[in-house]
Amino acid sequence: MLLLDKVYNAAYALRGVARKTDLIAAPNLVEGMDLHLKTENLQVTGSFKIRGAYYKINRLSKDELSRGIIACSAGNHAQGVALAATRLGVKSVVCMPDGAPIMKVENTRRLGAEVRLVKGTYDDAHDEAVRLQEETGATFIHPYDDEDVIAGQGTIGLEILDQLDGVDAVVVPVGGGGLISGVALAIKSLRPQCKVYGVQAEGASAFADAFRQDKWAASDSAVTFADGIQVKVPGTLNFEMVEKYVDDIVTVSDDEIAAAILALMERQKLVAEGAGATPVAACMFGHLPVEGKRVVCVISGGNIDVNILSRVINRGLAMSGRKVTLSLKLTDKPGQLEQVSHIIAELGANVVSVDYDLTDPDLPISSCILRVGMETRDNKQIEEIRQHLQDAGFSLAN
Repeated sequence: MLLLDKVYNAAYALRGVARKTDLIAAPNLVEGMDLHLKTENLQVTGSFKIRGAYYKINRLSKDELSRGIIACSAGNHAQGVALAATRLGVKSVVCMPDGAPIMKVENTRRLGAEVRLVKGTYDDAHDEAVRLQEETGATFIHPYDDEDVIAGQGTIGLEILDQLDGVDAVVVPVGGGGLISGVALAIKSLRPQCKVYGVQAEGASAFADAFRQDKWAASDSAVTFADGIQVKVPGTLNFEMVEKYVDDIVTVSDDEIAAAILALMERQKLVAEGAGATPVAACMFGHLPVEGKRVVCVISGGNIDVNILSRVINRGLAMSGRKVTLSLKLTDKPGQLEQVSHIIAELGANVVSVDYDLTDPDLPISSCILRVGMETRDNKQIEEIRQHLQDAGFSLAN
């Protein structure tokens, strides 16, 4: 049984290896709460995973180390294993899904691991890693379903309580459950009145579903751009600990995650990956009962591929009402565009694109679809523009 003593032991072992990341106030991020961010996105390797990976590998026997290290990961655990193994002079092989962000793959190689890309999701990479472990006899380092790994992640909980008094709730991303298991153990052992909440992506909700059903179960699919929590199979040890220590697990949509990433960039100057932004998304969109509370969101990682980031920014802009394209059904005659543009300009929006479509077979030959792309302040302004266009006699197609 995992006890708090092991978490303290992990904290001692990680001195000089993992950073004690800053806990920063975020008063302008979400209204109605005293919000703070535990910035594990600024951790060594850009993720909390170095904590559990290093502590686990550091505790292996000489015989276990001599056989080499093998692991599976969507990217962050891979980097933690690679760095820990290299620092300890051990060969490491990491199986990663072929859709893992290029940055995470290359960073894992740069840190000294041999990377083997596996077609499919994290769970397919896990199966291949298990097969290779049986074939080679290497020591397998599980990313979450392991007491030592959980203890390493639990050091985040110790740091939170040391850095901030009077914490009412801690919100944690959930994939396989290693992070929330460790954090919840530490928090509930030292401050039992503090709530611990988990957050998953809607498209990869295996742990949330199992938690609601009060029964461990795997999922058939895991679809989300938040690759760090794109997991079909919850950890069995993790599930036992979550049932004991965690108050609730909620889900957020990919669009809400994108909006949270954008908000963190704009208002806090922090880059978070999809998994790392899920706690903020849950607070921003009212999925948790934390209004008026002192809340800590664990920003678990910041390793987001720049190509994904550009798409995420656009989705976040759309989700927060900062970017919109309206389609209008028009009679094709002079002056229509001028009138539409005038209404939009009067209401303070900025037109960035205009497109005429004369080919819609459902429209009269003399009509067209006008698509106007705009930069806007928020969803309220978008609704004002819609209403003024309708009042002026224009028919909106969306």
